[in-house]
Amino acid sequence: MKRYIALLRGINISGKNKVPMDELKQGFEKLNYTEIKTYLNSGNVIFSSDESDTIKLTSQIEEMIKNHFSLNIPVFVISKEELEDILHHAPDWWGDESKEIYDNLIFIMPPATFKDVYNEIGEPKEGLEKIEEYKETVFWSFSRKDYQKTNWWSKTASANISSNLTIRTANTVRKIISM
Repeated sequence: MKRYIALLRGINISGKNKVPMDELKQGFEKLNYTEIKTYLNSGNVIFSSDESDTIKLTSQIEEMIKNHFSLNIPVFVISKEELEDILHHAPDWWGDESKEIYDNLIFIMPPATFKDVYNEIGEPKEGLEKIEEYKETVFWSFSRKDYQKTNWWSKTASANISSNLTIRTANTVRKIISM
């Protein structure tokens, strides 16, 4: 059995795409996944499976959500080991618990790549935000007080590429890893 994390994009935001966590957990159980835990109401599911193909896992989860909730929700599945490796490669400036800085981890959903994301969103605003790519993620930090002046803040939500991104805070990612 291998431990995985499924990150659902865009659920339970401002009353849209409602997915109750208890029902989501039941859907994962029907897929014969085990040791299922959810974290927060924003679509973070930790589970175990004998399946080693994350593409297959992703397809199964997306199909279950479509059938059970009548929603087309993009899902990003990553093994716990891969996510631990990503966090091990975090830049020094990311996730230092500073109250002035907001630290996020952007997960890029295939077939999108970092190059696609960067080409559409562009350069981070110097002095206000920082980014660093590692594998299929981007470490992104920005000034809390100046977030509206950053380049990436509005564009990660509104650009065409946004449907291929799901974002979690540093604290959420660390909590998920510990579950």
